[in-house]
Formats: sequence, C-alpha cells, structure tokens
Amino acid sequence: MDTIKVIFDTDPGVDDAMALLFLHYAREVELVGITTTFGNGRIDTTTWNALYLTERFGIDAPVASGPATPLVGPAPPPTDFVHGANGLGDVPLPTTLGRKPDPRPAHRFIIDMVRAHPGEITIVAVGRMTNLALALREDPAIAGLVRAIVIMGGAFGHNGFHGNVTPVAEANIHGDPLAADEVFGGTWPITVVGLDVTQRTQMTTDYLEALAKDGGEAGQFIWDITRFYVAFHHAAGVPNMFVHDSSADAARRDPRRDRGPRHRPDDAEAGRIQFPAGRMGRPPLAHRLHRRRPRPAAGALPRHHRVGRRRLEAPLGATVEDAARPDRDLLSSRDRAPRRRPPARRRPSLPTGRASLRCRR
Repeated sequence: MDTIKVIFDTDPGVDDAMALLFLHYAREVELVGITTTFGNGRIDTTTWNALYLTERFGIDAPVASGPATPLVGPAPPPTDFVHGANGLGDVPLPTTLGRKPDPRPAHRFIIDMVRAHPGEITIVAVGRMTNLALALREDPAIAGLVRAIVIMGGAFGHNGFHGNVTPVAEANIHGDPLAADEVFGGTWPITVVGLDVTQRTQMTTDYLEALAKDGGEAGQFIWDITRFYVAFHHAAGVPNMFVHDSSADAARRDPRRDRGPRHRPDDAEAGRIQFPAGRMGRPPLAHRLHRRRPRPAAGALPRHHRVGRRRLEAPLGATVEDAARPDRDLLSSRDRAPRRRPPARRRPSLPTGRASLRCRR
C-alpha cells in the first residue's frame, strides 16, 4: 500500500487529539510532522498537548510550534469552556515531558518538508491557518509543490448550518481571518470541510462507550477527554458530539466524499474554478466562489480603498504610509469638496385669465 505523507496543523484540543490518533492509526498515512497553532488553547498549551500525545501514543513525528498571535492583532482568548483549561478536557496531564519541540518555527518546518518531498505532502489543517499563511508568504512557490491542502473550517450556510462564533463565522476562520483569506487565495489545491459537514457528523454516547470498551488505550483516552466536550454540547442543547477535525481527515481518506468545488492551480492560472454539476447546472449557493483579483504587495493600498464613506484613489504602489503624509493627496476630486446638486429648472407657467387671451391675440 502506498503511503501518504501528512503534516497535521493543529491546536489540540479534544477533537484535534481524536483526529491526531485517527491519522496515527491510519495504515496509509505517514505522519511526517505536527505543527501547532493557538486556538483551543494558548500556543504553549497546544504545543505541550501535541508533545504529550506523541509521547504517550508513540507517534514518531516532530512537533514544531507556531506563533502565539494571528497575523494582525492579539490572539482571542482560548475556548476553555469547550475543551477545558488544559485543552484536553481537564484530564490529568504530566508536569514534565521527555520530548522537545523542533527548533524551527512551524511555517519554516512546513516549507522545509514540502521542499524535501515535492508533490508528496498533504497538509491537514484543523486550526487557525496562521502557519500556512506565513509559509506561503515566505515561500510562495510551495503552493505548486504540495499534494493537497485539507482545511477544517468555514460556515457556508449550507443545509441550514451557520457559524459557531457569529451567525456567519466559524472559529478557525474567525481566529485569523487574514490568514484564511491568504490561504484560500493561494493556487494550491484545497478541500474545505465546513460546519455543514462536521455538524452533521456526530458521535453518540453509545458509540463512545463502545470505543472505550473495544478501542484499547486510545479508545479509553478518547472517552476520558470527551466528557468535558460532551457536557458542553449537552448544555448547548446538542444531544450528540460534533466530529469536526476528524471529518477533515475522513475527506482526505475518501475523495468520493468530496462534493465541493475543486480549485486547481491550472484553473487558477486560467482564471476559472471548476465545480461539480449541481441542480440546473449550477453549483450549490454555498460554493459559488468568485476569483479574487491579484493581491497588492504587502503594505500597499488597493486601487480603490474606502475609508468610512470616503473613497481613496491611490496610484499603484502607494502605501499606507503614503496615505498618512500631508504632501500626498490621495483623495479624488469628488471628495475634496461636497458635490452640489444643480438647481432645479422651473417650467415656465402659462398665463391664465382674460389678460392671457389678449396677449395671445
């Protein structure tokens, strides 16, 4: 059986730990690395959890730590009300570990592995996409060297499922929206597994009990860490447990489950995105994507940049700093002075009465 080299980009996390074990026990997977990001815990917590999982279950894969914050702004608070204070359902964890993280930052580790194995690496990303965005910024050419990208994230409103942070935002996108925008704008092949998939994929308590009974040490561990996670779902009125991150790996394992649009590099270069045939020949509403215009250079203003109700027209190459300089006037002429409406033209009134009749004669 041919093996698939996988980098798991994650923020363990109860469901992340389940997905990691899923990958570890998949016979066709060669787990070549784990990169961590903030999200379900702070970066030191998620990295510690990844090291703990690799040490406890004998996972022979290096762990590289990512940044502690998104591309812009501070990190949002961790979702400890979902995953517990330690990220793994508050089960007891050791205070010391024998394993140490890889000295390279996560994005550099991704670049090195993709360069070392061109066309062979599949990246399964189930957290904030900060590491992928940083890798793409530092080495854009890796987009053509990866085998595939599988993302767990997004809320498309399909089948009645909406965001879990806001009505339109899912946590992994909401946690670093700029990184998500840059990753989705790349030319690498991406499969997106959103909440319309993961919230329909559920594990019942009976299933988890059977897993604890018949699944050995890993099955018992999953039962233990999901007690906190299941309690959160029950408190929210959800009878079963959503299976978020493992659904992304299921999409990787069985391509027949992929019913969404395919974004291929050759299609991107041609300015098209191919979709499977939908009803009346149209793709589902949730997957009607539009090709983005080329992104300006870092720090550059777009050609038309709106600030409040004003419209800035910046020459190509203008930067944000230029907009703040008093000697560079970036406002269009229509914005320099209020536009006055011309006075209405009055229609001449026709004369009335006897005098008018005498005038007409």
